[in-house]
Amino acid sequence: MERVARALWLRSPGCAEIRDVTLPEPGADDVVVRALCSGVSRGTESLVFRGAVPRSQHGLMRAPFQEGDFPAPVKYGYLSVGVVEEGPARLAGRTVFCLYPHQSRYVVPAAAVTPVPDSVPAGRAVLAGTVETAVNALWDAAPLVGDRIAVVGGGMVGASVAALLARFPGVRLQLVDSDPARARVAAALGVDFTLPGDALDGCDLVVHASASEAGLTRALELLAPEGTVLELSWYGDRRVAVPLGEVFHSRRLVLRGSQVGTVSPARAARRSYADRLALSLDLLADPAFDALVTGECAFEELPSVLPRIASGDLPGLCHRVRYDAAP
Repeated sequence: MERVARALWLRSPGCAEIRDVTLPEPGADDVVVRALCSGVSRGTESLVFRGAVPRSQHGLMRAPFQEGDFPAPVKYGYLSVGVVEEGPARLAGRTVFCLYPHQSRYVVPAAAVTPVPDSVPAGRAVLAGTVETAVNALWDAAPLVGDRIAVVGGGMVGASVAALLARFPGVRLQLVDSDPARARVAAALGVDFTLPGDALDGCDLVVHASASEAGLTRALELLAPEGTVLELSWYGDRRVAVPLGEVFHSRRLVLRGSQVGTVSPARAARRSYADRLALSLDLLADPAFDALVTGECAFEELPSVLPRIASGDLPGLCHRVRYDAAP
C-alpha cells in the first residue's frame, strides 16, 4: 500500500508550496511518525525562504532530513513533533521530537527521534531545537553565580537563553530589546526587561541574539573590562560592522561565536547530541516557555504565512503549525 503525505517545499526564493510526497517503506529499525505540530524557526527559516543562505554555507546549513539544495527547490525545517504510528515497541504510540521539515507524516530511523517527556505538552515540545541552542550557548558561555548578564535580542533564541539564565542564583539579568512588546515575554519568563538605551552596563557576559548591527554594538558597549559577548545571531549573507576600535582592546573584550551544530567543546567529551536534546526537552517541563509560542496556523496555510513571517509583517517568536487535518 502506497503511503502518501504532504510536505512544504520552497519552490523558489519567496515562493512556498505544499506537495504530495510518497513515503518509503519503513525498515525494521525505522519509525513512521504522524506529525502533530511543527515550529517555524523564524530567523533561519526566513533566511532560507528569502534565498539568503551564503553559498559558502550551503553544506553547513543543511538540515538533517533536508531534500533539495539551497537556494531552491528545497524542503527545509527541523522542529517537528509527532506520534509514532509504527516502529519498535519502546516507541510505538509515543510522542516524539524530530529534526524534520514541515511534513504531515514521515519515515526516519528510530534513532532520529527523541521521546517527549510526559510532563511536556506536544505543542510546547516544538521549542526543543531552540532550547537546545540555548543550552549549547550556556555550555559555551559558562556563566558563574553572581554574574552581571544581559541578553540582547528577545527573539526565540534570546528569550530561551534568558529563561535558562533566570534559574542561575544571584545573577543580575536583563533581557534587552528595542521592541517594548517583548516586555510581556520577559515578565512571563521572570526576567527583567529593558530597552537598549536603558540597559545596565558593567556586564561580565552579554549574549547577543538580535541579528542586528546595532544590537551587536550595544552588546559590546555593555561589557565590563575583560567581559565576553557570546554571538548567537545568524546573519546569512549580510555583512555587519563590528566596533573594534575605541575601548575594545584597552578593555580586553572578547567576541565569541557559538553554534548549535557542534556540541560545545566544554561538554563534548561527556555529552552527545542526543544527551543535549533530551536535556532540552526535560527543561521544557516549565510552562513559562509557553510565552515563546506567539502564533499558530494550520499546515495548509503555511505557504501564505511564511512570506509574512519573512517580511516581518507577522511579528512574534515561535510560530506553531498544526496538522489536525493533514493526511
